[in-house]
Amino acid sequence: MTEARQAQYFDLIDKLLKCPNGQEPEILEAHSELIDANFIEAIARVATMFAHEGNQDGAKFLFHVARELAKQLGLYPDFNNSEAAKSEVPNKE
Repeated sequence: MTEARQAQYFDLIDKLLKCPNGQEPEILEAHSELIDANFIEAIARVATMFAHEGNQDGAKFLFHVARELAKQLGLYPDFNNSEAAKSEVPNKE
């Protein structure tokens, strides 16, 4: 990942943090070319930094965004729709 790409990721994260509540999808859609596994990793790094600095609300928000994007990209397991969740555990009778 280039420094320029990383700067674009951090700029997009900043836009997400500053936008009015509910406008996140529009911002992400407008910058869809940046949405990839490396962007999700950058979000997680910033969220971790926020958590260590005591900004729990910012950390929770960013972890939520990262999780939702990871699901959309197929990088995060969806346990509600997984085969394991659909199969029943046999009774021990």
